[in-house]
Amino acid sequence: MSRRVSDRVRDRARRLKQRVRKARYPLTGWRKWVLIAGEGLAGFVVLFAVVNLALSLSTFRGEDPVARTAHELGVLWFSTPGERPTSDEAFRVIHGGRLGTDPSPADIRDHFETALDGGTFLLDQVMIDRMQAVNGRVDSRVLPPGIYAGAHALGPDDAPMVWVTKWLAHYLLFPRHAYILVVPEAGEAMVFSASQDGKFPGDTDSPGRLTARLTPYDDDAYDFPSSGEALHEMTLVSRDPQVVAAAPAALEAARRRLDALDQPYGLLAPNSNTVVGCILDDAGLMSAEVRRSILLALRAPGLGAACPGSGEGP
Repeated sequence: MSRRVSDRVRDRARRLKQRVRKARYPLTGWRKWVLIAGEGLAGFVVLFAVVNLALSLSTFRGEDPVARTAHELGVLWFSTPGERPTSDEAFRVIHGGRLGTDPSPADIRDHFETALDGGTFLLDQVMIDRMQAVNGRVDSRVLPPGIYAGAHALGPDDAPMVWVTKWLAHYLLFPRHAYILVVPEAGEAMVFSASQDGKFPGDTDSPGRLTARLTPYDDDAYDFPSSGEALHEMTLVSRDPQVVAAAPAALEAARRRLDALDQPYGLLAPNSNTVVGCILDDAGLMSAEVRRSILLALRAPGLGAACPGSGEGP
C-alpha cells in the first residue's frame, strides 16, 4: 500500500516537472524576457522579505520572545504620526501592568534599571511620551546614566504611508539604523546621529555628504522615537561615570573630524552605522570582532566596514 502511494507521488512529481519544463510563456521576444526578469525580481523581493521576517522574529528576542513580540505589536498599533503624543490608553495597555497608570520619574527609572540587567531593552514612543509628560525631558531622572547604542527601523513618519510602512520596516526590512545616546548624571540626554547632510534640518550645499549631529534627545532630534520608528532597541555600552561625562566632548570632536573629511554617504558603507561603530570601537566600548560580526553586518549594514578617512575611527 505504501509503495503504491510513493509511486503515485513520484509519478505526479514527474508530470509536474515536465509541465513546468515545457510550459510556454504567453509572450514572445523581448516581452518574454521582461516578464521573466520581473518574475525573478519579484521572487527575490519575496525571498528577501521572508528571510528578514524570520531574522526579525528569531534574533535579539530576549528571554521571553512572545512577550517582546506582543509589546512590539502593541507599540506599533498605538504609535502616532508627527508630534502628536500617544494616548493614555496606549500607556495603560503597553506599560500599565508593570508601572501602573500614573508612574513617577523614579518609577520609570527603576523600570529601566531592572531592564538593564539583560544589557538590552526596548525604548518605545509610548514610553518616551510618558517620560516627557511626567519629567519634561529625557534625563537621568527617568533613564539610568550611561552611554547607549540605539537601533531602529527606518520608515516615514507622515500619513498615509506610515501606517503601512512602519510594519514592513520593522519586520520585513530587517536592517537597522544605529545612533549613540548619552545620558549624563546632570543635564538632558544627548543623541549623536549620523546620516546624509540633506536629511538634517537647514540648508546645505552637499545633501549627499556623510555628516553627524549632536543634539538634545527631544522631538526635534533625528533619532527620536516617532511613528515610523516607534521601537528602538537600546544596548548599554558603558556606565563608567568618567566615560559618560567625557562622551559629549568626544562625540563633538568626532563630528568635527567627520565633517572635515567631506566624505560622500554610501548606501552600505560608509554610512551612519559605520560612523557609530567606528566611534564605539575607537573608544574601546565595542570590540572590533563584535563590530564586524556576521549577524551585526545583517542587522546594521555598514557597521563593520572600514572607518571613514584613514581606516581608523572618525
